[in-house]
Amino acid sequence: MPELPEVETVRRGLQPVMEGAKIVTAEARRGDLRFPFQPDFVKRLQGQTVKGLGRRAKYLLADLGSGDVLLMHLGMSGSFRVVKPDHEERPGEFHYPRGKDSVHDHVVFHMSSGADIVFNDPRRFGFMKIIGRGEIEHEPHLKDLGPEPLGNEFDAAMLARACAGKKTSLKAALLDQRVVAGLGNIYVCEALFRAHLSPRRLAATLATRKGEPTDHAKRLVEAIHTVLNEAIRAGGSSLRDHRQTTGELGYFQHSFQVYDREGEPCRTDGCEGVVKRFVQNGRSTFWCPKCQR
Repeated sequence: MPELPEVETVRRGLQPVMEGAKIVTAEARRGDLRFPFQPDFVKRLQGQTVKGLGRRAKYLLADLGSGDVLLMHLGMSGSFRVVKPDHEERPGEFHYPRGKDSVHDHVVFHMSSGADIVFNDPRRFGFMKIIGRGEIEHEPHLKDLGPEPLGNEFDAAMLARACAGKKTSLKAALLDQRVVAGLGNIYVCEALFRAHLSPRRLAATLATRKGEPTDHAKRLVEAIHTVLNEAIRAGGSSLRDHRQTTGELGYFQHSFQVYDREGEPCRTDGCEGVVKRFVQNGRSTFWCPKCQR
C-alpha cells in the first residue's frame, strides 16, 4: 500500500491542475470502489472549484468551494494520472509506460484547467467519499490519526510521550497510525536502520521514567524526517503499482539501505553484518542484527 511519500508525491503532481480549477464534469464509471459511491457523488462534485489539495497521513483531501471535502485513498493499486490533450513529451524527458488497462479507469475529473484527472484502480481497494468540512473531526478514517511525521509538532518529546509505557515492539508502535500517521512497513524499516535501533526493541525505551525522550527517540525522529524527505524528493518507491501522475516510477527503491535486501551486506560503515528478514506482526521486517540494537 502506498505510504506517506507516495501519497505526497501524488498530491504534488495533482496540485497544479486541480487547485484553483473547477471540476467541469465528473464521471464515476462504476457504482463502487472499496465502498459504494454516495448516490449524489457526481452531483456534489460537478461545478465545484477545488480551493486546496491537502494530505492527511495516506489520504488526499480536496477542499471544494461548496464547503465539502473530497476524501480520497489510493488503496493497494490505485493511481492518478493527468491527461492533457495538448501534452507532448519534451526531448529527453523520460516516461515509463503505465501498463494499466483503461478498463480500470473508474473515476475521471474533467477540469477547467484543461486536464483530465483519471483514477485507475485494478484491485478497487481505493475509495472516494465526500464529507462536510465540519465533519472532518468525526470522520472515522481520520479522527484517530496521530501527528504528521513531517509536521512541526512531531518531535522526540511527542514520540516519547506516545510510546511511554508501551509493551509492544518499536516497529509495531511506529506502524500504529494513532502514534504517528502515514508510516508503513518500508519507511519504518528504513528509519529504524538509520537510527541503528532494533525493530524488536520495546517502544517504551524511547522515554525515560519521567517520560522524557531518550537519545534513541531523538535519533529516530531525525531518521524518520530524513527518510521521508529523501523518498518524497525521489518520487516515492515503486515496487509494484505506484506511479507518479506523469506515469513515471518513483526512484527511492534504488536507495533502500535495508528493505528487501535480505542476505546482502549491511551498508553501515564498519559493520560486517548481513541484512536479515523475519516476520513481525504479519509483515516482513528487514534489519541488521549487528548494528541495530
